[in-house]
Order: sequence, then structure tokens, then C-alpha cells
Amino acid sequence: MLRVSGLYTEYPNDKGEIVKAAQDVTFEVPEGKLFTLLGPSGCGKTTTLRSIAGLEKPRVGEIAVNDRIVYSSSKRVFVNPNRRGFGMVFQSYAIWPHMTVFANAAFPLDVGSRKYSRAQIREKVMRVLKSVQLDHLADRDATKLSGGQQQRLALARALVMEPALLLLDEPLSNLDAKLRHHLRFELKRLQRELRITTVYVTHDQSEALALSHEIAVMSEGRIQQIGSPRDIYERPKNSFVADFVGSTNFLDGSVLGPDGGDAHYRVRTEIGDLCVKATEHLRENDKVLVSVRPEDVRLTEARPQANVNVWQGKVDQKVFLGEVLDFQVKLGDRVLLSREHPSLRTPIGDPIFVQLDPEKCVALKAA
Repeated sequence: MLRVSGLYTEYPNDKGEIVKAAQDVTFEVPEGKLFTLLGPSGCGKTTTLRSIAGLEKPRVGEIAVNDRIVYSSSKRVFVNPNRRGFGMVFQSYAIWPHMTVFANAAFPLDVGSRKYSRAQIREKVMRVLKSVQLDHLADRDATKLSGGQQQRLALARALVMEPALLLLDEPLSNLDAKLRHHLRFELKRLQRELRITTVYVTHDQSEALALSHEIAVMSEGRIQQIGSPRDIYERPKNSFVADFVGSTNFLDGSVLGPDGGDAHYRVRTEIGDLCVKATEHLRENDKVLVSVRPEDVRLTEARPQANVNVWQGKVDQKVFLGEVLDFQVKLGDRVLLSREHPSLRTPIGDPIFVQLDPEKCVALKAA
């Protein structure tokens, strides 16, 4: 298990100003799970990963793996990166061009402090190459591999030492979209089969949602929310998380009061009174921001049976995206984005009914 406690990492920029890259970062990763640090560029996610790896020395905090402390400011412990025994794969795969696939994967065993026989090295290397489906290419020059194959080779090289922790920093970012999509499944399969504890860094929301057991969303050096992919997407704790993870509609509102209990409230918004669900207790007159995902804005040409959160609007624009159709629907002066199946063919300018499920309307306290 990885435990990161109260991590503060700061460094001077080119102007000599102090950059607060990681601020009170705390989380735990259970053994065998994949944990993702997600956020925009400059949010502190890579600095946090590099601090775990030992490539950055935090100012304050503690990092331990399986109860072995590798960094502690209070205990004055700092284990050098090469002695932590972690596997690392970064954006640049750093494949040795003059070596074969086998030699690249074997490199950590050849140069490590522990000595292995040639038979032991071959057995370990071929096992990891088989796990990443490169065993049939063991004798090929590394430069003759495709981008996806090079990514898998970098992963094999990180796994060959059987590390207690695997650290991945945007490992798919250099690949084209279709290959990235394919390798998400491969990486998820591999991580779950090997049950290796993994910390994954990405700015790609769909990548984080697809791969992770848990996600920490970061902004300006701080963790905004930790939760399962479904929790992060369906129950964001603030407007930053709701806006960064996927797309959403935001509606400004004011709380009128409770609406039937169980965290449901009535909120007055620019499109009318809404029944919503809140992630925290709200009081009358509290200012809120209501988040509704486009796929939860349901459209029908006939009036729905429901008698709450239903309005008649007008199709303002629509964009065909293949498997989905994005609608912009005008309700008074406000436009809502809806994501529907392409079978809905309502023409632009025609009336259409909008229905919002109260369970999917998440009220967040305004900052």
C-alpha cells in the first residue's frame, strides 16, 4: 500500500518566485489498485508523482510503501530514487535504440545491484514480454516497433524488477487517439492481471475514468476530491471538479427550501424552479450552482409523464457526432446542451420538451 501524508513540494521558477506545486497532498492507494492523479497542466500532479519517485524532494510530508518510509521530513528520511525499487514510465519512453526488445526489457536486471544468472534474466524478461504481448518480437530492434509497441516495451522494462509500486506519467499522451483508446484496455487488463499497485498521472478525463479504481482531482497544488470514477463524475464536490471532468451545464440558483427530504431541495434558477439533489446540507437563500450533465438533459417531442423539471424549449442547434447527437436547446434566454441518440431527428427551430432528472441535478454551494 502507498501512503502519502501532508505532502508540500515547492520550488523556485525562472523568476525566482516560489511555486507551490503540491499543497497538503494526502491519499492512500490500497495494494493492487490503480490510483489516478487527474488535473490540468500545472496543477501539481506530476510534481506529486516525482516526489513519490524521489526525483523531487518535498519540503514537508511523508511517503511510505508497504510500511517502508521512503521520505519523511519529521524523521529526516530520504531514500534515493534508485533504492526505492519503483517502476516508472514517463511521457518519453526512453527506449534504447541500439538494443533489441529483449535487451531493453532486461536492462534494469543487468545494471541493478542484485545479480541474476542469464537463465534467470531470460525467464523474467520473457514473462513480462509475454504479459505485454511482445514475446514474439524479443529479437527485433526496438526502433522497428510501433508507438504502441514501444509504450508496452517501456511498461515491460518497468515491470521486470517486480516493483512494489508502478508510477506512470502520461504514458499514452504521445499516441494517436485510436491507439490510445485501444491501449487503455490493454493497460487496464495488465494492471488487474498483475495486481500491481499503480499511480497514474493524466490530464485526460476519459482516460482517468476508464482506468482507475480511484481518482484524485487536483487544482493549484491541492486535491479537490478523491473518489471512484462514478463518484467523481456523478457526485462532484465543487464546480471545478464538475467542469473539469466531462462537460456539464451550470445553472445559477437560490435555494427555496427542502423538497421531500433525502438531500433534495427546491432551487430557483433562470429556467425556472428545479428539484435538485445536494452533496451537502443547504439552507434557504443559499446561492448554488446546479450541474447537469448533457446526457442527463432528456429530450422528447411529446410531453413526458413527469411533472417536475419539465419545460418546453426550442432546438437551437445540433451537431452529428456519429454515435451521439449534440443538441443546443433554448429555454427562454438560456441554452442547454443535451446529448441524445441520433434517432432523435427534431429539426432546428422546432419545439421540444426538456426533462431533468432531480437525481442528476447536483447542487453545489457557490464559491
